[in-house]
Amino acid sequence: MRKDTIKSLIALKQHEMPFDIIHRDNELPVNRKKIITIPGVRRCGKSTLMMIAINELLKTGVPVQNILWIGFDDERLKNMTSDDLDEVIASYMEMYPDIPIKEVHMFLDEIQIIGGWEYFVLRVYKSYCKNIYISGSNATMLSTELNTALRGYPLEYKTYPLSFNEFCRFKGINANGYLEQEKARVRNTFMEFNRESSFPEVVLTESATEKLQLLNGYFDTMLLKDVAEHYGIANLPVLRYFVKRIMANLTKPTSILSIYNDIKSQGLKINKDELYKWAGYVCDVFMFIRIPKYERSLAKEQRSQKKYYCIDNGLRSAVLLPQSDDNGKLLENTVFLHLNRNLNPADRIFYFQESAECDFVVQRNEHIDELIQVTWDMSDDNTREREINGILEASKATECDKLTIITIDEERSFERNGKTIHVVPAWKWLLGKY
Repeated sequence: MRKDTIKSLIALKQHEMPFDIIHRDNELPVNRKKIITIPGVRRCGKSTLMMIAINELLKTGVPVQNILWIGFDDERLKNMTSDDLDEVIASYMEMYPDIPIKEVHMFLDEIQIIGGWEYFVLRVYKSYCKNIYISGSNATMLSTELNTALRGYPLEYKTYPLSFNEFCRFKGINANGYLEQEKARVRNTFMEFNRESSFPEVVLTESATEKLQLLNGYFDTMLLKDVAEHYGIANLPVLRYFVKRIMANLTKPTSILSIYNDIKSQGLKINKDELYKWAGYVCDVFMFIRIPKYERSLAKEQRSQKKYYCIDNGLRSAVLLPQSDDNGKLLENTVFLHLNRNLNPADRIFYFQESAECDFVVQRNEHIDELIQVTWDMSDDNTREREINGILEASKATECDKLTIITIDEERSFERNGKTIHVVPAWKWLLGKY
């Protein structure tokens, strides 16, 4: 009976090909003879990237019948185990007995749901098929465990919600126009981008009520299915409160111990070590990305309190009631997400905090490449001096002279203490036009 379900799923997906989709900035390679992994938060567009790759394959003459797509989050496959995965290959071969498996392009969507899947993929790759695409919503399973099992075979293409350039494309805005009217539209679109969600489905939804319903649905799925169900967490009220506390503390160093003491003071029972595990879990499912404090000592860095950035501004706003000081927090989160999506594997991001603070210390190939300060507005003298002092102190500590302050609309460069500081509007910075 399961074979019939698998055959139906394969056939239905093939019937949709080629796909009618909006292109993203990054595309997956085709015909690389590699296992291509596409990790990322739920609903960010991982499947779309695979659809774009399939459309490219079809353009090169690959027949639809040579493409096998299975989405393992389909409820009809919910009881499937790793021992049952061979049925996918068997079902496909029964559908197309004359097509050699080595000529098939396999797209395995959300396969991390099936425990032990990585050994199946390794066996298929070694013995049958060299073009395998895997998407999933758990960083540990698609990176650490996968690389351990597959020993260097995969190529990883981490995926995020829409960039600002993609957001403009989805909105029908010309992000590269030269006319003042076009630039004005881009600036206005950035205000929306910074405030709202960048999940593709939400961006394409007109109704504010439906947007909110979608985002709350995403949050519940991440919390209940990706975290609670996957990691066996039964204390859902405390888990929900814990995640909201991290969201509320956006842009500030987060003390898990303080959250533990707060929960304990409310008479709720939770193990402190469990909260530290939960903090890792919510990052594993891409709900948050955390960065450490910049320290010259690795031991001090590991002991430092981490900053947690949310994967999507709109998701955070849907879960929390927006506060009066959210504009600056959301802008810093926007800048971080852009930095993070453009990191190379050896690159890292830190925050700096001594007597003054600097939001981002960007390390590329073991070298501190840039210091970035983010503030909504610097018209207030005290704010201006605080931001300048922070980036100058970080410059002295890191010996980095590339200094950038990102604001909502100010643009100029000036000298201070022998250093050149560039002030850039966020929308220009995000589009690389500075």
